Formats: sequence, structure tokens, C-alpha cells
Amino acid sequence: MTAVDLPAVPRVLIAEADPWSRDLLKQVLLNVRCDARLDVCADGDHAAALLREKSYDLILADWELAGVDGLSLLRSVRQQRRSPALPFILLSSRNDSASVREALPLAPTAYLTRPLNMESLTQRLQDLLLNEGESVYCEIPALAPGMTLPAFLEQRREVCDGAPLRVDVKAAVHRSLGPEGVDLQQLEDQVRMDPQITAVLIAAANSAGYHGTPVQTLHAALNKLVPGQSMNLILGLALKHNVVLGDSGLVAYAERHWQLSEDSAEYARRLARMLELDHQRCYSACILHRLGDLALLRCLEDWRQGGGALDDEAIGESLDAFGAAYGSALRTRWRLPLELRQLIAATYSLEGGVYSREALVVNLATQMARLTEHEGLQELAGSKTARLLKVGLSELTRVRKT
Repeated sequence: MTAVDLPAVPRVLIAEADPWSRDLLKQVLLNVRCDARLDVCADGDHAAALLREKSYDLILADWELAGVDGLSLLRSVRQQRRSPALPFILLSSRNDSASVREALPLAPTAYLTRPLNMESLTQRLQDLLLNEGESVYCEIPALAPGMTLPAFLEQRREVCDGAPLRVDVKAAVHRSLGPEGVDLQQLEDQVRMDPQITAVLIAAANSAGYHGTPVQTLHAALNKLVPGQSMNLILGLALKHNVVLGDSGLVAYAERHWQLSEDSAEYARRLARMLELDHQRCYSACILHRLGDLALLRCLEDWRQGGGALDDEAIGESLDAFGAAYGSALRTRWRLPLELRQLIAATYSLEGGVYSREALVVNLATQMARLTEHEGLQELAGSKTARLLKVGLSELTRVRKT
């Protein structure tokens, strides 16, 4: 495409097997053209069917698609001999010279290998979808007439994008880059207190493209994902809508939930180490246990921007009514491992008669985090959870002061 034949509103097809890579491509593209009409699919057969039904202005396709692969899609597009040629960006994990030679005769507009260079991809999309100097602004849609806050939150529960970001991701990634590339330990230290980043990376490391033992911690996720992929996923989160809250009331609630998550996670880590248990799993469960409440706050920002009224009472009532349901829906939809979900559930209550020691740790840690500075540990030391762990006042005092 050239500037003279750019459509008023481009239609774009994204064909990518991995759900998290698919979402990343979608966010990068919408960041360039928020008004683009997008069709997104996970396999080549679906993509081929869409190509038969619709006319597109740009295609991004993964070579390694199931069914009809991306190279075959490109071949069929080029056989149509459209003039000018339909822009087609081919994505692949193959960076060997033989693969490049196989693709080049089909004249892809770009052949991009993974992990993707986000700046390069963004620049190519700008060149293809914007005239020189052009930018596109999209207004936030108003709420539907008669929409109530409970109905809005019920509607958004199954499709919400998760929590707002606590960490400045660009700064975190920058601090983690060294002469030899990404320092994974440094990156983990920079982002481990952010529930949204933790959840997304764990979910991505358990997606269809990765096999083996289920990943339940940020540390394991970073070591399972390709470093460049981790960085792209983290940076891609910053492109999403309302990842930074604008309402001061919502920010105040978010700060409390973030602090509660971090305090719980730190207490759980210390307790687990003291008891020689899996401290990383315990930390993960506690840092994620308020994910639903935080996701709800982000949806309340959407409500406010759409023209809905919002005050402190409405925020509190919404959290009480929907916070737990949002967390459950997210953990299920993102397919977090069952063992991790069960451990997160233990932060709220212990059900049944048999508890793992890790479950007891996260339950006790969240109880500690909820204590105010004026409340002592004596009563907690006498609780059933502390007794089952054989943890007394001296141990709890040491955990709190470490």
C-alpha cells in the first residue's frame, strides 16, 4: 500500500497460533490504528476461509500455523496476482537461510523472526497503515443508554483484560538489559511485585506453545519463555487500554490492594523459607490473590470514562460484589495451573480437613498482612493455621521484622 491507496478504515487479518502472541500482535496493531477492523484467528484453515470471504488491506500470519501454514497462505494470496500486491507480514521462528530462501520468492512484505523486534514491527505497521505524519484518534465509546453499574460489571467479567500495571514496564525492561542481553534475575526483581505481569507471564508459559511441567511461578515462567518473548509480552501490556488508572479514588484502592498483595507475598516467602517449603510458589499465590479486585478497578475506570458516575461507595460495593468473581474468571480463562489456583484459594480460606503446608503458609501470610500496625501477633500465633504449621509468636515476630 502507498499513501494514495490507504483505505479510510483498514481491514487486517491476524493469524497466530499462540494466544498471548496473538494478543500482543493485536495490541501493537491497534496502537498504530485504533480504528482498524480486525479479524483474529488461531489456525490456518480459519484464516484461509476468511481470505475467501473478505478482502483485506494487510495480513500478519505465523508460518507455523496448524492446518494451512502461513507460507501456504502467502502463496495463495500471491497467486491472486492482486495489483498492488496485498501487504503480507510473515512471522516465523525459523531464522535459517534455507527458510528465508523458501519464503523470499513469494515476496512477503516483511519476514520477521521471533522474538519479534517490537520497534521494527511498529514502524512497519505505521508505514503500511498511516500516511506520513498521520495519526488516528479513537473516542472512548459512551455507555449504552440505561446501563447500570452492576450490569456493566457483570457484562465485563468474562472479557476483562486483567489488572492495571503497578510497574513502569519500559523502565523495568531497560534496567534489566545488559551487554549480553536480558538479565532474567534482574527482570524478575523489577516486576515480581506486579500481579498483572506475573499472571500474564505464567499464563503465557503454560500456553499451547510450551509443554512440560506446569509453570506456577514468575521465576519458572521467565526461564521457560524466550527472553525476547518475555520482554515483548511485558512491553505489550503497556499498550493496552487503561493500564494506568486515572481516577484518584480508584488509584487509592489499587494502592491498598497492591500493598496487601506484596506484604502477603513477602510474609509467605519468609515463612516458606523458614519451614523449608517452596517459597516461590507461595510468593506467586499471594501476589496474585488480589488480581480480581485490581481487574475490577480497571473496569471501573472504563465505566467512568464511558460517562458513568463513580464514588467511593460505588467502588467499595463493586469490589464486595464482584471482586472474587473477577479473580476466579481470570484465573480460569488464562488457564493458570490448577495447583496454583488452589493455592490462591487458600489465601482466603481453608476448606476440607487436609491442608498442604504451602496452603497453610499462604493463609497465615495473608492474615498477617491484614493486621494493622496496632494489632499484635499474639492472637494469630494461637490460631489453628499457626498451630498446624507449628509456628509460634517468636517465629511470626521474626517474619514480620525481617
